[in-house]
Amino acid sequence: MPTDRPPIRSARLAAISAAIVLAAPLRAELPEGVAIERLADGFDEPWAIALLPDGALMVTERAGSLQIWRDGARSEVAGLPKLSTQGQGGLLDVTLARDFATSRRLYLTYAKPQGRGSGTALAAARLSDDETALEGLEVLFEMSPGSSGGRHFGSRVVEAEDGRIFVTLGERGEREAAQDLSRHNGSVVRIDPDGSVPSDNPFVDRADALAEIWSYGHRNIQGAGLDKEGRLWIVEHGAKGGDEVNLVRKGRNYGWPVISYGTHYSGAKIGVGTEQEGMEQPAFYWDPSIAPSGLIVYRGAMFPQWQGDIFVGSLKFDYISRLEADGDATREVEQISAPETGRVRDLAEAPDGSILFLSVTDGAVYRLFAN
Repeated sequence: MPTDRPPIRSARLAAISAAIVLAAPLRAELPEGVAIERLADGFDEPWAIALLPDGALMVTERAGSLQIWRDGARSEVAGLPKLSTQGQGGLLDVTLARDFATSRRLYLTYAKPQGRGSGTALAAARLSDDETALEGLEVLFEMSPGSSGGRHFGSRVVEAEDGRIFVTLGERGEREAAQDLSRHNGSVVRIDPDGSVPSDNPFVDRADALAEIWSYGHRNIQGAGLDKEGRLWIVEHGAKGGDEVNLVRKGRNYGWPVISYGTHYSGAKIGVGTEQEGMEQPAFYWDPSIAPSGLIVYRGAMFPQWQGDIFVGSLKFDYISRLEADGDATREVEQISAPETGRVRDLAEAPDGSILFLSVTDGAVYRLFAN
């Protein structure tokens, strides 16, 4: 933990500090009464999963493939947008619209070529009735151009209960850009389903800010989900330490790279330390880093004892973290680990309340269920 943490000066910071301090190292194991089964396999660097209404799985592969797994067989969906697969870029998240059963509409995030560079983009399309192709694909949003290299694209897409769309963006390895409201780097953006900007976004009336931005000061957000109150929770990579769980609020600044609970990979201090006036504290952080990816807030019936808990996959330590939320703060209470939980990239809740997770290590989708 950093040794230069300023004194706690508010009840909210004290509560957050208590939640963090309580997060002592845990023993990683599979909980009693919980089992794991393999649902699908053979995927190459899978990035995201979505569950179709009939129980079939949709899986993205980062190199540029959208696949459907049904009854033990895979089929590929044609019609993807042009991708940049440099570094961490490629095909990223997939989310089905809430009315997918009737509209067949889905959303994809991906690294879009932008001249000599690339940036995270959001597209919407209709899945054809025979599931072979995307129809009417439309780019709804792309981050402001100007970034190059292959780092920190994010990205998750979440449809809020009011139909608005949240897209999480990495800062593309350009640290200071996360504090620049004239760029989308390191932000959560919020748009309408047609790509327009909602009139109640926080910066719509500022000439020096991009109207899509909902929150900023993020590093590389790779997990996002809604709780039962409709609030957006995210998880983002820190540098060396300082991976964060954040409850996202309208117009707030989450501090990167001015404040962090980690250090640079060189060991050098990040910014001014761990606190700055006008910047949000994390609900939870990990030090050392676990390389988090994929997040759900559990709302199912299969595990009533987990109602409202946050689940986050670890790419580094091969487990699923379970965190209990207490108001604005959270604490890690369990690490779910088994041979199958290798490099967990994404999580999803099934209609029956079981938890699906995606392992990059063996390119498979697994189901966590009550035994």
